[in-house]
Amino acid sequence: MTYSGRDAAKVAGLVVGGAAIGAALGLLYAPQSGGETRRQIKRYAKRAEVQALRYGREIKAGLTHAVESGKTWLAKKEMRRLTAV
Repeated sequence: MTYSGRDAAKVAGLVVGGAAIGAALGLLYAPQSGGETRRQIKRYAKRAEVQALRYGREIKAGLTHAVESGKTWLAKKEMRRLTAV
């Protein structure tokens, strides 16, 4: 992975982590019953799970694309080397 890809992954992780911490603090300070708070936590956890799966699929697709691009680049480089000889 390139440095820009790593930086993007770090930023995405920080954003997701910050959102989770903010949501947790908001739930802790909410003026509502414990049952309602638990329901909100369950809903939030389900949404976070779906979002994490979506991000995982996007990352996997990006990595697959990068690997395929690298293979293509190497094959072209090898063909140029063979035709130059």
